[in-house]
Amino acid sequence: MRDETDAIAVSRLTKRYAHTLAVDDISFNLKRGGIVGLLGGNGAGKTTTISMLLGLLVPTSGTITILGHDMRDDRFAALARMNFSSPYIALPSRLTVAENLTVYGHLYGVPRLQNRIAELAEQFNLAGLLKRFAGELSAGQKTRVALAKSLINKPDLLLLDEPTASLDPDTGDFVRTALETYRRQTNAAILLASHNMAEVERLCDEVLMMKAGKIVDRGTPDDLIARYGREDMEQVFLDIARDGAK
Repeated sequence: MRDETDAIAVSRLTKRYAHTLAVDDISFNLKRGGIVGLLGGNGAGKTTTISMLLGLLVPTSGTITILGHDMRDDRFAALARMNFSSPYIALPSRLTVAENLTVYGHLYGVPRLQNRIAELAEQFNLAGLLKRFAGELSAGQKTRVALAKSLINKPDLLLLDEPTASLDPDTGDFVRTALETYRRQTNAAILLASHNMAEVERLCDEVLMMKAGKIVDRGTPDDLIARYGREDMEQVFLDIARDGAK
C-alpha cells in the first residue's frame, strides 16, 4: 500500500548545470496538512528545487516522492493531484479569466468544471472579472485569479512561489487567509517560497533555509528566532544570508 504520510519526501536531491551546482544534496519532508517555507536569497536554489518537484527539471541525482508517487516513473499520477502558483508566470493575456480557468480545468480533468469555476469565483471575488481579459487585470486581481487557477483541481499539494509579491497589505492578507482556510478544510500540504518573513511566521509550521544550493538550517519560525537570538524571521534571514547558519 502506498504511504502518503508525507506529501513530499526528498532524499539527497542534486541538480548540476555544467560547472554550477544549483542544488546540492538536499533532503526534506513535508507532511500532509503541513506548510513548509523554503527560504533563501536570490540564487539559493529555491526555484530549481520547485522546478524539480514539478517535474520540469530532471535531477542530476537523488529521489523525489510526492503523495506516494516516485517522480522518476510515476510523475503524472502525482501531477494530477498537485498545482502551482507564481505571480511571475502570467496567464495567457488574450484569454478571459473564465477561459483561463476553463483551459486549466480541462487540463486537470476537473468534473463539473463550470460549477467549480463558480465556486472559485465566489470564494475569490472574481464574478465581475470572469469576462475580462487576463492581460487587463491589476496585480492584485491577477494574483487572485492565479490562486483560483492553482486550486481548480482541489490539489492535495500546493507549491507557491512568492504568492503575495507586490500586493497591498489588504490583498496579501486575503491571500494568506484563503491559503489557511484551504489547508484547514482539505488537509492539503503547502510548500511556500517567500521573501515575506511576516508571512512565513504566520503560515509555516517549519522553515528550510537555503544558501548556495544547500539547506543550511531548519526549524519552526519560533525555534529559529530563539536559536539566533533575534526578534523575528527577517533578522534570522539576514543573519543566514550574510554570515551563515548556526
